[in-house]
Amino acid sequence: MTTEHHTSRKQQAADLGPLVSIVAPCYNAEKYLEEALSSIFAQDYANVEVIIVDDGSTDNSYSMLQALQNTYDFQLYSQLNQGVSAALNHGLKYAQGEYVSTPDLDDIMLPESIRIRADYLGKHPEVGCVGALVVYMDSEGNDVKTQKLQHIQRLGFDEILSNAIVVGAPVSLYRMDALRAAGFYEPSIKVQDFQMTLKIADQGYQIHVLPVSVTRYRRHPNNLSRRYKILLDADMKAISPYRSHPGYEKGRTVILNKALKYAVVTDKKDAWRLLRSIPLRRYNKTTFRRLKRLLLHR
Repeated sequence: MTTEHHTSRKQQAADLGPLVSIVAPCYNAEKYLEEALSSIFAQDYANVEVIIVDDGSTDNSYSMLQALQNTYDFQLYSQLNQGVSAALNHGLKYAQGEYVSTPDLDDIMLPESIRIRADYLGKHPEVGCVGALVVYMDSEGNDVKTQKLQHIQRLGFDEILSNAIVVGAPVSLYRMDALRAAGFYEPSIKVQDFQMTLKIADQGYQIHVLPVSVTRYRRHPNNLSRRYKILLDADMKAISPYRSHPGYEKGRTVILNKALKYAVVTDKKDAWRLLRSIPLRRYNKTTFRRLKRLLLHR
């Protein structure tokens, strides 16, 4: 290869922008796979690689993914079921990108999703993760609600911990260097978003959230937000390393109040347990609303 040709190829790569690794975990998503993959490969940002890790699906997801490789160019790996954090770590072993996107394969990425966030990271080296907004849809794909934000939200570690702020994985674009600095995902924490928001901020990076929708997020009975005990366990493990931080107790209360939202209508016994675990001095308006709902709900 001539020097001129080599230089030309390097220039072409530079013109495309930094490589983005789209690393997607899959678990029993057969109903939505084709639509999700179609949206990933319809991105208007050209320089991407796609890596999918099947996390021990018990439906036809893996065989469908194998068949879809005839249509779409992506790497496919599988593992015994270990949870989304372990699946992402598996996929990240093969990722070569400067930036990393971690969509769910039951959601739909809007065409400009990668480009908007990659452009932002390119202009803001202090940002380790840039998030954005979602359009909520039901299990059949009908839009039901759109998140709103007036301005760019700039978050540091103290605020994230004390308010238990989660920048969702489906709308986050991570800087690979930030993921490395954070030590990637802790596999024992079964939910990925909050732990990585915290870990990247703890490394001194800023977390920004853009006031633009980039993903259509599917709400259905299998969403982790509906399985509050799993989410609660993950959130408590995520904040555990920061017990000595001044914002820890406030963040813990926010997490418990979030769990109570579901517990008061699905598991009254557990709701009382959660309430007793919040010191009275930490009760706030949200806690009292949860208590009232618990007392009145039949």
